[in-house]
Amino acid sequence: QVQLVESGGGLVQAGDSLRLSCAASGRTFSTYTMGWFRQAPGKEREFVAAINWNGGNIAYADTVKGRFTISKDNSKNTVYLRMNSLKPENTALYYCAIKRVYRDYDVKGKYDYWGQGTQVTVSS
Repeated sequence: QVQLVESGGGLVQAGDSLRLSCAASGRTFSTYTMGWFRQAPGKEREFVAAINWNGGNIAYADTVKGRFTISKDNSKNTVYLRMNSLKPENTALYYCAIKRVYRDYDVKGKYDYWGQGTQVTVSS
């Protein structure tokens, strides 16, 4: 079992920045991919960003490229999502998830464990 706990969400104004954190504990995998997804009210959960265990593979959704940055700190078993220039349409519940391989990094059904999510609300 792997436990994932997200934090760092909040209410911000358009143009502001936030950094989300996802701390992993339990029986984490020796090699893994961690992803960030988000779900707005009435919408499907969608891919945001992913990073593999050594940072050699990173991917972003087109809608966040250039504004969001995913990173990790292996010593803390933590993955981060830095979000700059936030827009009202970025309002959502943001989840982190973990899977063993990088393939299908943007497919939510391929992830093995999920956190409970952290709410990000961007006001205009």
